[in-house]
Amino acid sequence: MSADVLDMEELTKIVFGHAAFQYLNAGSELGLFDLLNKTPHLTSDELGKKLDLEDRAIDTLLLGTTSLKLTLRDDEGRYRNAGAVEQLFTDGKWDIIQAVIGFEAHIVYEGQADFVESLRTDTNVGLRRIPGTAGDLYRRLNDNPFLQRVFYTYMRSWSELANPLLIEKVDFNSVTTVLDAGGGDGVNAIDLARAYPHLKITVLEIEDTVPIARKRVADNGLEDRIDVRPGDIFEPYPSGYDCVLFSHQFVIWTDQENIQLLKNAHAALKPGGRVVVFNSISDDSGDGPLMAALDSVYFTSLPAQGGMIYPWKSYVSWLAEAGFTETELIPCRAWTPHGIAMGTKRAE
Repeated sequence: MSADVLDMEELTKIVFGHAAFQYLNAGSELGLFDLLNKTPHLTSDELGKKLDLEDRAIDTLLLGTTSLKLTLRDDEGRYRNAGAVEQLFTDGKWDIIQAVIGFEAHIVYEGQADFVESLRTDTNVGLRRIPGTAGDLYRRLNDNPFLQRVFYTYMRSWSELANPLLIEKVDFNSVTTVLDAGGGDGVNAIDLARAYPHLKITVLEIEDTVPIARKRVADNGLEDRIDVRPGDIFEPYPSGYDCVLFSHQFVIWTDQENIQLLKNAHAALKPGGRVVVFNSISDDSGDGPLMAALDSVYFTSLPAQGGMIYPWKSYVSWLAEAGFTETELIPCRAWTPHGIAMGTKRAE
């Protein structure tokens, strides 16, 4: 049972959560956090001059970032980044967080305004905020070059943050061929190819994304080991693979669509092959993790007609219905609520 610990300060953060994000986004886009990383202990006047902001503007920005503990102010009126922000710079992860912030600001935020209507109608009403006529976000991005760049920068960054968990938790030594279904711009395939030099990987993606993925593969000198093919992940796959990977896919679609993806994978695998599903997963108790709940607003409102951060028990049910045996569930216990669900195709 969830503990009753909500107080008025916590409620305020929820009521004005939209405003809290605007301070984070402004600090990112205006370069406040980068500046304080390079030159900490600046006064508001010094920050205003370096960021080319008038007095009222810099005072407003610092009021917000400091109240939210993103920045800290000492007794002499000098500012520095909070420890958690500085740690991101130290770990080389600030660019990743900036990509996430940009994705939220330019793609997610407006669409989430339709969350209530999306719940009422059980469909992604927020997609109407993205110009275009295609039925899902991914195809609409092809008509919006700026948003497409924002999206793939975010997905690449998100995958770079998460993929070390996949490589750490799943042993691909016994695998020779991998089909990366819905593999985006090739980030998963590239990371796997680097970690396992023996792997041959096929990336299956919508036709408009194929040139982006092929360029990324070529830029990394991996054309001989990674093949990028156009295809619809809901249509039958090429067969004969040891492993089918779904990375950040099952949060997008409905239960029945996810079962169909697994059936496609089952048909594409050799006997004894396995499917690996890697994305955010929520607790079976239905009360967390918090990020899983918050991220579900996006998947409910925007990308496609169904989706959320599903619980572990859903994956167990889907894998069984698709015909997989020897199900294995691996929590990753990281900052993000990532998890891995695997199933094996029965050996003949």
